[in-house]
Amino acid sequence: MEYILETQNLTKIYGQKEAVKDVNLHIREGQIYGLVGRNGAGKTTIMRMISGLARPTRGSYSLFGKTGLAMQKMLKNVGVLIEYPGLYPKLSAYENLKIKCIGMGIKPKGYVEELLKTVGLENTDKKKGAGSFSLGMRQRLGIALALVGDPRMIVLDEPINGLDPQGIVEVRELLSRLRDEKGITIMISSHILDELAKVADAYGIIHEGTLLDEFTAAELHKRCGKSLILRTDNTAQTLQLLENMGLCGTIHEPDGSLRIRRGMDRAKEISRAIVQAGIGLEEIYLRTMTLEEYYLGMTGGGHNG
Repeated sequence: MEYILETQNLTKIYGQKEAVKDVNLHIREGQIYGLVGRNGAGKTTIMRMISGLARPTRGSYSLFGKTGLAMQKMLKNVGVLIEYPGLYPKLSAYENLKIKCIGMGIKPKGYVEELLKTVGLENTDKKKGAGSFSLGMRQRLGIALALVGDPRMIVLDEPINGLDPQGIVEVRELLSRLRDEKGITIMISSHILDELAKVADAYGIIHEGTLLDEFTAAELHKRCGKSLILRTDNTAQTLQLLENMGLCGTIHEPDGSLRIRRGMDRAKEISRAIVQAGIGLEEIYLRTMTLEEYYLGMTGGGHNG
């Protein structure tokens, strides 16, 4: 089995609107797969379809190498947290988990306690309602609910949305532990792209319902790479100078700076040539493009989500 999840031209149409158009995703076992896209791009719709919560208009998908009726039976191996955790606010974390365990016929002694320990909620008061939890604690409880039944894969829609920095770190570390210690495959969407880049092994970029690209973290690093950024008091003359030095393909950024993708090892030579040409050199430094910048470049800029 090459992929734990694979979709084939997955499409969802609401009325006259194609919310998702012919999407082909490929997720390997043991990966954290980051689904990236603006609000309304189709991320949640995709997650609902592969979780069995919505029926595709056309196209199909396979789970654990199974399709059709055999695949439907495999859905029990997929844990889901779409949008917000469905919690009973007056019940404790223990009681919320216990109710789901009862509903799924799970009765081993100590099972709930082990789940609470896994998500870092083992010290919560058994009498304290989940409605009084911080947002980060509620999200971790939501992940614990998704883990009931020991799924091989969990699908998490914006699990760090709205969290404070401490909450983001806690959830990020939890996801890494689930992958590294339990071998759980995780599909996660997030609009906090720099945080996503700290945990994801692979990415899919969704824009207006279409999958623009898929790539691994290693491929992203190669694509982004390092650039030499410089700013002078005469951009036009600087561009001509760089061209004369054989540094073609320099990018003129909207903020007025220049980005050189080749020749980073010539920074001293470039600086000296600019000064000798009588051009005012304001700044020059090496910079690595972030996932967010790469994403915005692919989708034409604007707010992501």
